[in-house]
Amino acid sequence: MGLFSLFSNKEINAFAKDLAADLAKRYPSALDVNPAKRVSENRLTRVLEETLMKAVEFQRTHKLGVLGKAKLGNEFRWHLKGMGYTEKFIEVATEGLMVYLTRGPQPAGAASGAEKS
Repeated sequence: MGLFSLFSNKEINAFAKDLAADLAKRYPSALDVNPAKRVSENRLTRVLEETLMKAVEFQRTHKLGVLGKAKLGNEFRWHLKGMGYTEKFIEVATEGLMVYLTRGPQPAGAASGAEKS
């Protein structure tokens, strides 16, 4: 039994590809690269959050360690890049993925509660 016995690289690669494809269905790269066709910030946030929640579920069922999370983030980044997204969007989406995988999603109102302290 090796370090990677709990999950396979093929599974992570396939999931990263599916995750990027799911994101592309709801927010195509054509919208990202064309300033005239930008969607609202609220819609983009909702699309990203719903996509990233799928990664959280994958993480829960596959018990990804540090290396597995890094592999997933890296594969996700490269799939987005291959689909033609801007570097800015790729950075935001990948950072969001890593935050969701390590800390989990923030409950609604948690950020506003912290600001009032």
